[in-house]
Amino acid sequence: MHRIRTKRTLGPHITEYVIEAPDIGRAARAGQFIVLRLHEQGERVPLTIVEFVSHLRGITLVVQSLGKTTQEMEDCFHEGDAILDMVGPLGEPSEIDTFGTVVCVGGGVGNAPLFPIARDLHEAGNHVIGVIGARSRDYLIYEDKLGAVCDELYVMTDDGSYGEQGFTSNRLADLMDEERRIDRVWAIGPPIMMKACCEVTRPSKVPTVVSLNPLMVDGTGMCGGCRVEVGGVTRFACVDGPEFDGHLVDFDGMMDRLRFYAGAEADALEQYAEHPCSRRTEGTS
Repeated sequence: MHRIRTKRTLGPHITEYVIEAPDIGRAARAGQFIVLRLHEQGERVPLTIVEFVSHLRGITLVVQSLGKTTQEMEDCFHEGDAILDMVGPLGEPSEIDTFGTVVCVGGGVGNAPLFPIARDLHEAGNHVIGVIGARSRDYLIYEDKLGAVCDELYVMTDDGSYGEQGFTSNRLADLMDEERRIDRVWAIGPPIMMKACCEVTRPSKVPTVVSLNPLMVDGTGMCGGCRVEVGGVTRFACVDGPEFDGHLVDFDGMMDRLRFYAGAEADALEQYAEHPCSRRTEGTS
């Protein structure tokens, strides 16, 4: 059992949890993730580790309620409640080194997993430029945390309600056009946003790292659900990633696979809405 120590709303259906998991936290590094199951009837869901909170003996997760399980977590699991099981840390950690000038681009909830990477790159001596975005000011998260570890920070919103109006890829393109050397780019967010960033950096061949979160079940490479095409080769995001060379990722194929189960996911969410929180067992509270 992993008890929820703190729960905080960051934006519409965006929640930050600190959950007891000292063993995972001690071993975790930037870029890795966990797979959790809320209760005996729950599905397994991968979530990126944002940070380890030592004084609370917990790891931080930022969760956007998009499907049945994440909505159930928001509705039914509160401070003091326990999550049945959690496996991790999983996946390969981010490659942290002294590259020079790096740009860390985050979109939406992707700003949260971007934070530990930007922090570690900053501590390694890089000049870190942050570019973060959201659809509107209400959905913008982790601006303060990223601002503390970035030497420069640019904020974009789709509707112009805060920061600059436009997409993160627009600001990245402007940075690429400036007369300065950019040695590496990280992009974490919706697939379409990561694809756009990769197209910006492709002509100049600046190494661009993306973090993929496709459909996943076991997190150990057994089910094959998270397979993605990278450089024409089938890779598994859970064990080979989650980070890959963005210039080699088949984003269109990955997005097609993400849409494949959209109907089943909508049905599961509809069934949950009819009886919310009904499947929690005594062992989870």
